[in-house]
Amino acid sequence: MTGNRHVLPAELTRLFPGGGAGRRLDVPLPEGLLVSADPSLRNDDVVIESDAPALWMSRRPIEGEVWAAFRAEQPRSGLWPLILLQDEDGRPWEDGELVPVPVTEIDKYDASAFMAQAWAYWAEDGDGDGDLEGLRLEDLEPFRGDCPGLAPFGESGADPDDSADRCAKLFDEHHGHLGLVAADRGADALAVMGWTGPINHGETPPLSAMLRSWETRFGARVVAVGFDTLHVSVAAPPTTLDHALQVAAEHFAFCPDNILQGDSPYTLRAYAQQLVGRDVWGFWWD
Repeated sequence: MTGNRHVLPAELTRLFPGGGAGRRLDVPLPEGLLVSADPSLRNDDVVIESDAPALWMSRRPIEGEVWAAFRAEQPRSGLWPLILLQDEDGRPWEDGELVPVPVTEIDKYDASAFMAQAWAYWAEDGDGDGDLEGLRLEDLEPFRGDCPGLAPFGESGADPDDSADRCAKLFDEHHGHLGLVAADRGADALAVMGWTGPINHGETPPLSAMLRSWETRFGARVVAVGFDTLHVSVAAPPTTLDHALQVAAEHFAFCPDNILQGDSPYTLRAYAQQLVGRDVWGFWWD
């Protein structure tokens, strides 16, 4: 362990453009390293005003209780923790396969508008001849080509933080490393560090906007992330099939591969049945 307790270790202050003045950390920091984005991957259309590293990463895997300790520290440290899952080559973290963007890029997107736009695009693709090969409008029953809009709030369930801590324990056998990102919330951390998991379907900022909405409506928390995977805890999941259908529609807009390449049958209704009461949502992009 390195760093003095109650003071933000010097290596972590580099994650903040302003140096992290006033930040503190009341738990020991494991041995780790700063990870910078590969400059050759930079998006020239986005102005980056800071050359701060994308994230800090522990050198060794951690258990969920460590993630929970750093999650509890976030209001003081200003660092959102992530369980970083990687392949045998260390991608994408060790190679810096990241394209950071300012958090203000997320502010440009509205979850409802993003969903409507994505749905309209995919509805036009419903003959199976477009980018989502095999998609049929009947697979999106009962909505078909009509976007249902955002689902209602989930009913009050578990405490979001407690739910997130339980979720983190589920990854103990995955040998994920601890990641720390200078962000106020998990939804923002993905864009700030430059995660590009959904790159074959779109950019990260609009998905971060949707995740912000899930944080509000369902008590969701971003817990674990891999090269092209994402796992969030959910404190107030849908408890009826009707509600789950609306949530499933959001998942389709967010990550169509969950339905199109998930468990057979590849329909929105079948997927929704799996969401009733589910308190961990997982996503995978091809």
